[in-house]
Amino acid sequence: METLADDLRTMVRTPLEASHVAALRKAGSVEVIEAGDYLARAGDHANRFCYLVEGEIEAVDPTTGERYGDGATLGPTQFTGDISFLSGGVITFGLRAVQRTELLCVDRPAMLDLMSRIPEMSDIVITVLAARRRGQLERGASALTLIGAEVDRNIRQISAFAGRNRIPVRSLTLDEAEAEAVAHACSIAPREPAVIFGKGEVIEDPSPRTVASRLGLDLNFEEDELHDVLIVGGGPAGVAAAVYAGSEGLSALVIEDLAIGGQAGTSSRIENYMGFPTGISGADLCWRGEVQAMKFGTRFAVPRRAAELQRKDDGTFHVILDDGAETCARALVVATGVQYRRLPIDRLEEFENAGIYYAATDVEARYCRDTEVVVIGGGNSAGQAAMFLSRTAKHVHLLVRGRSLAASMSHYLTDRLEAHPRITIHYQSEIRELHGEAELDGITIYEKSAAQPWRINTRAVFVMVGAAPNTDWLSNLVELDEGGFVKTGQAVGGANAYATSCPGIFAVGDVRAGSVKRVASAVGEGSVVISRVWDYLNADT
Repeated sequence: METLADDLRTMVRTPLEASHVAALRKAGSVEVIEAGDYLARAGDHANRFCYLVEGEIEAVDPTTGERYGDGATLGPTQFTGDISFLSGGVITFGLRAVQRTELLCVDRPAMLDLMSRIPEMSDIVITVLAARRRGQLERGASALTLIGAEVDRNIRQISAFAGRNRIPVRSLTLDEAEAEAVAHACSIAPREPAVIFGKGEVIEDPSPRTVASRLGLDLNFEEDELHDVLIVGGGPAGVAAAVYAGSEGLSALVIEDLAIGGQAGTSSRIENYMGFPTGISGADLCWRGEVQAMKFGTRFAVPRRAAELQRKDDGTFHVILDDGAETCARALVVATGVQYRRLPIDRLEEFENAGIYYAATDVEARYCRDTEVVVIGGGNSAGQAAMFLSRTAKHVHLLVRGRSLAASMSHYLTDRLEAHPRITIHYQSEIRELHGEAELDGITIYEKSAAQPWRINTRAVFVMVGAAPNTDWLSNLVELDEGGFVKTGQAVGGANAYATSCPGIFAVGDVRAGSVKRVASAVGEGSVVISRVWDYLNADT
């Protein structure tokens, strides 16, 4: 299966060409640092691109202050940084000179401009930066340490947020000796859940938002900053719109409330998307698109939730976020997609992130290894989740309300499920009760073919049913259908298929009434809508 980037250990290294280095010299400046001096420390913002002319730089483990791993150094013709450079996030490894080192340093805005004008250089830089991020993810190499995700739902939620956004973390269980050593170094109680940045910075009241803030992901807004287009929603449609908006020179901002990838990001494997014959996870697919969009200058703010929409007298759109912050734009693309519906079962909210999950990724799979697992749903996402979880679970039970999967799931996937020895499909079945104290430990199932309800002892249930549109925040500015989906095109007198009843607001992807609920369709709509945004903006000038 395809992944988010090349493997740094096996990829053929391609150095920057002489013309690229000449462009760096023209745009930047020469800097010399002595042995032992820091070029950057963990926690600094990635605001410079540094190319080594001579000398040697070592990566510094933020938890020990020593050289990372078994010799992570950079020499002449190499350059510093990982993918956080594109967004201006923070550096998670220190950079220290091993010997006297001469560098060419270019400020981030100037470097992004160079990359937009010299695509061959951009390709080399992004390939390396993305590969470094993959390496960090695979090794669990990070300045961010999570302790106790196995027992604390808040830490578990942060772990899921990091995993879905491809943020590297180091995860320790409470009973590991290393966790005790970290707690001692940070002067916190041993065997207590915690989130730590670097060697001793304890993040208070940890949550996805506080972690994102520490990593520089959740962008603070200037209230008078006017974007050409604001894209609300970071699923396939929103990311595609972000790529095209940036490539067309529009000032664009994407707001996403949880993870880039949206509902598609919860899919462990997408096999029917063109160009990926061996499949790719939804999160990796959308992460690639995010990197592509950032290369063109589009910015992403995660996790930020839109709470209210206003249209001002001058025609601009103002989005108020759930924390009271406000941002505005001349045009708005609604790409908020749908979310899985909550089941009408007692205690459901009590067990969310403590046995009830709405995504099946590597993070969630850790908590159900060698146990009975239940997946609820009859669509492709539920089927792929069952296949993915069957790799590590003792057995997977797929609960389907209908009599068959023919109308809701791809044929190839149904065949695989039916043939798998550790997957059982229960048709005309549903959950009736949840059991457990602090954590889920079992469920009661009603199955029409059974004589009476029966129980499965499980600590993991994956809910992947229904499609509830995320449209409450639109504040009645656009027409919705009876299901809450945004009406567009001829149905509301729109000038094109994506125009809503309010000029300047466009809707794409799953949130749009009548759209085909597939990743490829969402990507296509997000790509095309930007040309319609251009038409609107040009007519408005």
